[in-house]
Amino acid sequence: MAKALIINASRTGATTKIGGLIAEGVRFSGHEAEMLDVSQVRKAEDIQGYDAYVFGSATYHGEMLQQMKTMLFLAEKAGLAGKVGGAFGAFGWSGEAPERIFNTMKHVLGMNMVGDCLRLKSADLQGGVQMAQDYGRQVGKKLTA
Repeated sequence: MAKALIINASRTGATTKIGGLIAEGVRFSGHEAEMLDVSQVRKAEDIQGYDAYVFGSATYHGEMLQQMKTMLFLAEKAGLAGKVGGAFGAFGWSGEAPERIFNTMKHVLGMNMVGDCLRLKSADLQGGVQMAQDYGRQVGKKLTA
């Protein structure tokens, strides 16, 4: 059974809720999933030892939260090349953070990314619960492939 690590940076809890639903989707696929708040990651070793990584941040003033930026610099030292990856986030207006995280994971960290990032205004709107769980299933499917 493969293990996925979901790390999120949230201002209001919306991104954390989406991350929890993604973790459910990974578990529905028969794999383990663990969630961490980005504040719990202090060194590269804190995130090593997983088969998949899904990073998420709220978008605030057109950017990912600073804690996520810092964590991505740590991730460069964690040896994540070739690992399965995904990115997600909640947003109010613009929603750039998930795409920026996705591109960093793909092009800088060299990860094996799922199709695209997941951008939701809220897990509670317009089928958000299902979309987040399905995203977790995509991660699980890529782990099985």
